[in-house]
Amino acid sequence: MRLTINGRSQDVEVPPRCTLLHLLREDLHLTGTKEGCGIGTCGACTVLVDGKAVLSCLLLAVQAGGRSVETIEAAGAGPDPLLDAFIKHDAFQCGFCTPGQIMALRGLFQRDPRASAEEIRRAVEGNVCRCGAHLRIQAAALDVAAPSGGSIPE
Repeated sequence: MRLTINGRSQDVEVPPRCTLLHLLREDLHLTGTKEGCGIGTCGACTVLVDGKAVLSCLLLAVQAGGRSVETIEAAGAGPDPLLDAFIKHDAFQCGFCTPGQIMALRGLFQRDPRASAEEIRRAVEGNVCRCGAHLRIQAAALDVAAPSGGSIPE
């Protein structure tokens, strides 16, 4: 099948039961996308498919055929205000959830660059941060949505 990954068209051969997560990590060596739970409950494997945040552990690779997939590697390919905001707000902690958090937020900002605090909360509500950096992650996202420097009310 053919799909576009991070702006590059690729032909891949996958078995019918192969997940998109497995294709990305094991076959294409794009290891920025993390496998946390493998059952769609943690959000660590979030990628964008046609601009929409999806859990790559729940999507069969064949379902991505003919579509555009964006991984965290695309975010790190150049200057990115969201990555800068994560650094500014010390929103990384251990970093395991970070790729999924960033991809969920990129999907939101592609749809609505001026997302509200509530929309930001909803965009990352399925992404578990075991370090407890949720407020810093949300503050970083709000800085991107409101460049004048807002804050997430508690």
